[in-house]
Amino acid sequence: MSRLFVTGATGFLGRHLSELLRARGHEVVALARRPSPALVALGVDVRLGDVLDGASVRAAAEGTDGACHCAGKVSRDRADAELMQRVHVGGTKIVLDALREARVRRVVVASTSGTIAVSESATVHDETAPAPLDVIARWPYYRTKLFAEEAALEQSRADFEVVCVNPSLLLGPGDVHGSSTEDVCKFLERKIPFCPAGGIAFVDARDAALGMVAAFERGEPRARYLLNGANMTLQAFFGRLERISGVKAPAVRLPRTTARMAGVSAELLGKVTKAFDLASPLDPVSAEMAQYFWYCSSARAEQMLGFSPRDPNDTLSDTIADLRGRGVVWPT
Repeated sequence: MSRLFVTGATGFLGRHLSELLRARGHEVVALARRPSPALVALGVDVRLGDVLDGASVRAAAEGTDGACHCAGKVSRDRADAELMQRVHVGGTKIVLDALREARVRRVVVASTSGTIAVSESATVHDETAPAPLDVIARWPYYRTKLFAEEAALEQSRADFEVVCVNPSLLLGPGDVHGSSTEDVCKFLERKIPFCPAGGIAFVDARDAALGMVAAFERGEPRARYLLNGANMTLQAFFGRLERISGVKAPAVRLPRTTARMAGVSAELLGKVTKAFDLASPLDPVSAEMAQYFWYCSSARAEQMLGFSPRDPNDTLSDTIADLRGRGVVWPT
């Protein structure tokens, strides 16, 4: 049994990770900005602090055997760029410095597949692919996650090992903050008026937590491991959601050549609906991103970590059941 330190434990991945570690008999110390009765109920030792406050991180991490850094800000809003730079890049540096000072010897950092796998073609990328800076430079979330990941791996050394995991879009039950399942919600609420021409990659958050534990136990220092459950076009993705939920998929399919125009059109529609005091169902950034392909391979994690994702239909079924069960969306 180990005593492990977790940041971001109140988030989607961090909560599943904390629950998994407790189920395996490990002690978990979680850093949180506010009290968390849900984590306490799991037997987690919650310490108040912030990833931007090195002293609070160091104090909470004292006496732990290792750490998992899951804290972050999930947003597609370009207005959040400065905040994401502080939390992802600055926060990661602060956390790792504090962990090293607390004599923690091994850390797994949660990044995202979007620092590796996004392109205009349906190419399946692995960890050897160069960072797609020409694409993600426009999206602050992925840009800052890339810089945070690079900063983290640079700190890895013999007495302070750093490993990165790069999960694709997290789905499954338990996304209480709505950070990753928003698009599924919009589908169920019929707020997606067309089918983009791109492709999606997603993984069950419960499987990503398993992969993170495996990376802590067996991952090579300075290595990255993609964690993915399925690659499919958005047309196929919406088709599966339709069959599972009974909600009709959008009939209109955008042509592949309108990647940037999708965002422009959504922005114009947003201005028109705002003028008439109406809510626009379209997010320009999401519309643009959905015209790209996010395909990636978890072969390395499968071979080296024993990662084995579940059937994607099970993930989608559990996601929909959870959203409906918690009243986030209502069955129609």
